[in-house]
Amino acid sequence: MNKTVGVVAHVDAGKTTLLEQLLYNTNAIKEPGRVDNKNTVLDYHTIERDRGITVYSDQITVKYGDSKFHFIDTPGHVDFSSEMERTVRIMDCAVIILSAVEGIEGHTLTVWKMLRKYKVPTIFFINKMDRIGSNFHRVVEEIKKTMTDDMCVFTEPGETGTNESGNSGIISHIKDNGFNDSIIEFLADRNDELMESYLEEQELDYMKMLETAVTLIKNGEMYPCLCGSGLKNSGVDILLDILENFIKTDYNPSSKFRGTVYKVRYDNDGKKETYIKVLAGSIRVKDSIKHNIVDESVEKINSIWVGIGRKRIQKDCLEAGEIGSISGLDLSYTGEGIGGQIDFNDLALIPALKSKVVFDEKLNPREILKIFKILTEEDPTMNAIWIEELSEIHINVMGVIQLEVLKHIVMERFNMSVDFGKPEVLYQETILDEVIGFGHFEPYKHFSEVEIRMNPDERGRGITFSSQCSVDTLELRWQRNIEKNIEEACKKGILTGSKLTDVNITLISGKAHEKHTSGGDFRQAILRAVRHGLEQGECVLLEPFYDFSIRVERELSGRVMTDMINMKGIVEPPVFEGTFSVITGKVPVSTSMDYPMELASFSGGKGIVSMVFKGYGRCWNQDEVVEKMKYDKDSDQEYTAYSVYCSKGKVYTMKGRRG
Repeated sequence: MNKTVGVVAHVDAGKTTLLEQLLYNTNAIKEPGRVDNKNTVLDYHTIERDRGITVYSDQITVKYGDSKFHFIDTPGHVDFSSEMERTVRIMDCAVIILSAVEGIEGHTLTVWKMLRKYKVPTIFFINKMDRIGSNFHRVVEEIKKTMTDDMCVFTEPGETGTNESGNSGIISHIKDNGFNDSIIEFLADRNDELMESYLEEQELDYMKMLETAVTLIKNGEMYPCLCGSGLKNSGVDILLDILENFIKTDYNPSSKFRGTVYKVRYDNDGKKETYIKVLAGSIRVKDSIKHNIVDESVEKINSIWVGIGRKRIQKDCLEAGEIGSISGLDLSYTGEGIGGQIDFNDLALIPALKSKVVFDEKLNPREILKIFKILTEEDPTMNAIWIEELSEIHINVMGVIQLEVLKHIVMERFNMSVDFGKPEVLYQETILDEVIGFGHFEPYKHFSEVEIRMNPDERGRGITFSSQCSVDTLELRWQRNIEKNIEEACKKGILTGSKLTDVNITLISGKAHEKHTSGGDFRQAILRAVRHGLEQGECVLLEPFYDFSIRVERELSGRVMTDMINMKGIVEPPVFEGTFSVITGKVPVSTSMDYPMELASFSGGKGIVSMVFKGYGRCWNQDEVVEKMKYDKDSDQEYTAYSVYCSKGKVYTMKGRRG
């Protein structure tokens, strides 16, 4: 039975160390590595070993019992959340690692929200029970208060506590084909048949209880909680048994092939590797893959590999439930659905910042841009673009740690030295009213015309497109060509040149010429139509917001609330948990991006903050931002509202429809 198990955690919760023990206990490695010794199997990239953090999601396949586990190590730092989220999409189960000393930390909450969004069965593992100051029961209460009441303790530390070495015995509540009273009560409370037998004091059938637990875990109604120490290899064997017996999958290798591309990477020779999870059926070397989005192009699989850290094993095929990397698919892209599977591109954790790439003026900017286009293909949220009027390359980023890692990556992989400007907020623009946009493109021997209606849409919808234009008026192929160019047409608004969003665009009418129209003509027409429409109504600037949750000692809650209000945030009434307060709300990224460091300073490192990208809202200081960015919409030659006309052999431009 194939099972993809993601191991997720906040930085320094001991995730990579625990993974080493999982590999050791499944005989995948002869000796577990140590992060301190820089010899772990999965964190093998130079930047990961130098920093002691996971940057890339890597996978390893092992066998245990009747299961084939595909373990995935995910990044634990918030700056690499998009990499983590893409990997969450393919998980059959996740193990959240928490430190028994620090408990729930900021990024843990981000991870938890992602797992719930994608309905991934989840197990809690309270790690570092060997550390002085560990407190299993305190962390259990934190989980119940902060995350879920459906957490159920499967193991706990021995009553004698820790010994001199700091290691404690682990008591399992599942043994000898039976459960202890607390698990039985949990199951009976959620199953009428078991409850009836329980109330009548009848002996409960173990297999019925096991079946109930498996179903509850799969449906997100039960979250097992275990404990142990990755460093001491304590409790790891029980975790494996739980994954073997309580996590079930039903992949069908006999059905028609379906798969999803969750990652692409380029190797040191510049060859593209496509990482895929097979959801149904199977694929083999030399099989043909059709790309639905890329003009239905067909490519053949040259080779298939499965990973064991930096080592790779070549295979002839991948079956349902398995993951691996494929060569030969040069047109693949992250999030692509293959074999009828729907694409995914609706990531919640996207960058709210942008930064300028700084490099020696002696270097060719196009070569630098080529590098960042490759990196963008690997991480689409980076969205590297060339700003013509500034002669600059801009990228989208999560934070400063990501920039430091990128600097290292560019040097290591491409032997180029680059730096980055200070991150700035990534703004967007939208409209407030319905407007009509018109674009006409008619230089010599070219012709296209587009009329669109643009309506404001709800926040977070992005750009949507529909057509009310009859195919008798404009052929379907030209309408599809217009739709294909909508995204590019919306790359720049008119206030700051920022991306347009939350607008529904409807094609009303269009014209083509039997002899003189080509596909590129409608690209020009729709760019002009969108820009013309924007100038007909009122546009507003949008800025990114964080959903924040801050846990501090009660005496600091007043200061935190005042800070958030001063940062133009919306603050909910605090929730008191013993001697602590939890303050939640929404705050602009522009005012709060440096607050975690400030909080750590005045709380003595005891404050826990989670700031998760929420979405975009009206910018509180629009005039100031517009003035600062100094974007001149009339000087942007690529994005212009002027239509191009031809009369008596002469070409001229004007805005809107010719009279």
